[in-house]
Amino acid sequence: MADEKSLSGLTEEEAKEFHKIYRASFLTFVGIVVVAHILVWSWRPWFPGVNGYSTSLLDGVNTALSFLA
Repeated sequence: MADEKSLSGLTEEEAKEFHKIYRASFLTFVGIVVVAHILVWSWRPWFPGVNGYSTSLLDGVNTALSFLA
């Protein structure tokens, strides 16, 4: 009875292994998304100040290039 299949066709051990892999990949994805959102927020906040976005993309590129020179 230990090898009995469920509706998904997986045994209980296979389902637990699949769930462990699914959970790990989901948490990895969420971690990447959180880091991406933090980086975008630091580059360009979603709610600009009263003067709007004060810098352009070229200003950011020039600033980054100045660190390399």
